[in-house]
Amino acid sequence: MPTIVSVFGVEPNRIGGTEAFARELSSQLAAHDWTSVLCFEKAPPDDVAGFLNCPNIKIEILKSPTNFNWNATKQLAKILKREKPEILHLHFVGFIGVYPWLAWLSGVKKVFFTDHSSRPSGYEARRAPLWKRMLTRAINYPITKVICVSKFGYRCMETLDLLPMDRFELVYNGVDLSRVDHDAARAAAFRQKYHIPDHKKLVVQISWIIPEKGIPDFLQVAKLVSENRTDVHFVIVGEGPYREEYMKHAAQMGLMRAVSWTGLVRDPFGEGVFDAADIVLQLSRWEELFGWMIAEAMAFGKPVIATKVGGIPELVKEAETGYLVKTGDNNAAAEKVLSLMDASSSTITMGNNAQRSIQKSFDLKQNVLQLISLYGLNYEQ
Repeated sequence: MPTIVSVFGVEPNRIGGTEAFARELSSQLAAHDWTSVLCFEKAPPDDVAGFLNCPNIKIEILKSPTNFNWNATKQLAKILKREKPEILHLHFVGFIGVYPWLAWLSGVKKVFFTDHSSRPSGYEARRAPLWKRMLTRAINYPITKVICVSKFGYRCMETLDLLPMDRFELVYNGVDLSRVDHDAARAAAFRQKYHIPDHKKLVVQISWIIPEKGIPDFLQVAKLVSENRTDVHFVIVGEGPYREEYMKHAAQMGLMRAVSWTGLVRDPFGEGVFDAADIVLQLSRWEELFGWMIAEAMAFGKPVIATKVGGIPELVKEAETGYLVKTGDNNAAAEKVLSLMDASSSTITMGNNAQRSIQKSFDLKQNVLQLISLYGLNYEQ
């Protein structure tokens, strides 16, 4: 059977966007009788492994595959020698590295790279210096295509001019719509688990707990809204190195009863996060390349209030599927939360619009089908 090796420079510790993509990709490859080798930084836990369980999937461990890691390079070389793939696809590893040439030397026919990197706050793309363009083109000469997951990402790459433009393709990230169905029982179970009263509106952020995700802004909005309403509760779903610091900050702000912290939720779909949420608030500080959690919330028909950064405006349409605010404008974000709490009909309309938008443009199955076509496979073969 022909084989594709996909390198994911992440730990598969939850059933999220990356894991859903890996499963959908493998499922579609199975229809072509291809083997899908998924390389992660560590073995997935049992529930994630069960989610990824497809007959054509092999899982390999590739520790720390970024930053010119020599051990990872040797391990990948062994995998390529053993599996003899037709295609190598790189995800969440550096754009500048040895893997494209390693693949070429190993007889791999096509090399793909997906750009998943959000940019720093206030980032403005500029054409790279000549020396950097020349060096990058030499290092990445074996790359067949670079996949950009948003128009924002595509424009960044276009401006940098690091490779000929015919190497770049736009293929949006997507949501596994087969797993999207509202379940009142899951919503009730989620509220019960985290002691959230049924009568309170629930405002949720789902993210890695780091400064770039705007957690201090979320807490400030929680404070502003809580000063006006007592029938609202805020939940931060996720884990990260700054969790304890931000929990102390929330306590100092007097938000202990207004904000809950769930820690890592392995399956936000299956554990009722989106079922329970009334509003999703994502106040990223950096230039988000896409906004996977935003897309997932919209797929569940939830209105989103988010910062107008990076690729987020490609998802959230002002006053149609949610609201966009300037970075750091917490007063505006709080006003939008309050307005959605008071206008139930508008909230429902926005949620319905959001759901239709995801179904139209961000369906994982259709977007992976687009990628499969770029691989050179189609269902007529």
